[in-house]
Amino acid sequence: MRTAESKRQIRNWLETPVHIAPLITLRVVIGALLLFSTVRFVALGWVDDHYVRPLFHFKYFGFEWVEPLSAGGMYAVHGLLMLSSLCVLLGLFYRLAAIVQFLLFTYTELIDLTYYLNHYYFVSIVCGLLVLAPANRAFSLDVWRNPGLLQRRIPRWTIFVFQLQLGIVYTYAGLWKINYDWLVNALPLKIWLPANDRLPLIGWLFDQKITPWLFSWAGMLYDLTIVFWLSWSRTRYWAYLTVIVFHGLTGLLFQIGVFPLVMVGATLVFFPEKWHRKRLGRLSAFFKISQSAPVQERAYRLPGRVRTFGAALLTAFFLFQVLFPWRYLLYPGNIFWTEDGYRFSWRVMLMEKAGTATFFVRDARTGREGEVVNSEFLNSHQEKQMAMQPDMILQFAHFLKKHYEKQGLLNPAVRAEVYVTLNARPSRLLLDPKLDLTQLSDGWSPKTWILN
Repeated sequence: MRTAESKRQIRNWLETPVHIAPLITLRVVIGALLLFSTVRFVALGWVDDHYVRPLFHFKYFGFEWVEPLSAGGMYAVHGLLMLSSLCVLLGLFYRLAAIVQFLLFTYTELIDLTYYLNHYYFVSIVCGLLVLAPANRAFSLDVWRNPGLLQRRIPRWTIFVFQLQLGIVYTYAGLWKINYDWLVNALPLKIWLPANDRLPLIGWLFDQKITPWLFSWAGMLYDLTIVFWLSWSRTRYWAYLTVIVFHGLTGLLFQIGVFPLVMVGATLVFFPEKWHRKRLGRLSAFFKISQSAPVQERAYRLPGRVRTFGAALLTAFFLFQVLFPWRYLLYPGNIFWTEDGYRFSWRVMLMEKAGTATFFVRDARTGREGEVVNSEFLNSHQEKQMAMQPDMILQFAHFLKKHYEKQGLLNPAVRAEVYVTLNARPSRLLLDPKLDLTQLSDGWSPKTWILN
C-alpha cells in the first residue's frame, strides 16, 4: 500500500501544472547556442577538417554504419542544423525543427569518435528531451501563427527532466573526482594550471603551489553540491554566481568551445517561474510581442496512451543514465589506463594522457615489414587521440589491414609500438608490440590485451 501511495504522490507531483517560462528560456538558450556553435564550426573550416579531408573516421561501437556525406552534403547538414536551431530558438515549426536539430547534431557527433566530448553528449541529450517538451506553447512564432496553441501551464515533468539530467551530469562529475590522483596528488590540475600563469590579473594565482589542490577540492565539492544549492531558494542566486565563475574559469583555462556557455545557460532552468516571466516579459515588450491568451486557454495534457508510453520511455532513459556510468566496475584494471567504461559516464577532465603510436605492417608473402606514416591517413587531432585510446588503436590497425590488402599485400599483419603517459608518470608500453592487432576484435568484453 505504501508503495502504491508513494507512486501516486510522485505521479501527482510530476503532473502538477507549473508555468512554462523556464522551459521557454531553455529553448531559447539551446537554440541560440547551437546556432552560434554551428556557424562558428563552419566559419573555422572544421567541416573540411573533421569530415571531408580525413581518409578514415573512427567509429563508435555499434555505430560503424554512420558515414560522412560528400563535402556538399556535410555543408548542407550544417546549414540545416543552423536553420533548425534558429527555428527552435524562435519556436517556429517547433516539433519538426527540434527533431531535425536532434538528429543532425547527433549524426555529426557519431561520424567520428575522435571528437567525443562529454558536453556534445549532453547537448545531444538536451536536444532529444526538447523534442518531447511543449516548449513552443508560449513566446513562439507558432503561437503567433496559431494563438490556440498558447498554454502557460504545463506538467512539472517537462521542466524537471532537464533539472534531473543536469543533476546527473554534475553529481557524477563530482563523484569521479573522489580519487587519489585528483584529491591527493592534485592531478592533472598540477600539470595544467601553471601553464596559465601569464594570464592578466589572475595569472599569479596559478603559479602558487597550493592552487592545484585548492582547485581540485573546490571542483569536487562544487560538482557534488551545486544542484542542491541551485534548488534551494535561499542560495540559488549565490550558487548561480559560482556557476558563472566556475564555467567562466574553465572556459578561460581550457579549450572546450561553447560548453561553459551551455552550462551557464542550461542551469537557468533551476530558477523560479517568476524570474523567467520577468525576463521574458521584458523581451516581449522590447519586440512588441503580444502575450494575451485566447478566451479559453487549454491546459497542456498528453493523451493517456501517449502519456503512459512517454513515462515508460523517460523512466528507462534515466535508469540508463544512472546505471550506465557504473559499468566500469565490471572491468579489471585502471579505468584511466584501459578506458573500459570511460565514455558516456560524465568523467570530465580527470586525466592528462598522451601517447605515441608507431604501426608496422608485415606482408605474409614476403615477410617484409614497413612502418606506417600515420599522417597519411589521419589529421593531427585524430592521430593524437588514437595514440592513447585502445579501441581507436585497434580500429586503425584493422583499417590498415584492409588498406594494404587493396595495395596488394597478402594477409598483412599489423602491430604497434604504443607508449602512453598518464598524469605525468613515465611513459610505458600500452600493449605487446609483437601482437598482431588484426586478430583482435572490439566489443563489450575487457581488453585483456592491454598491459597493466
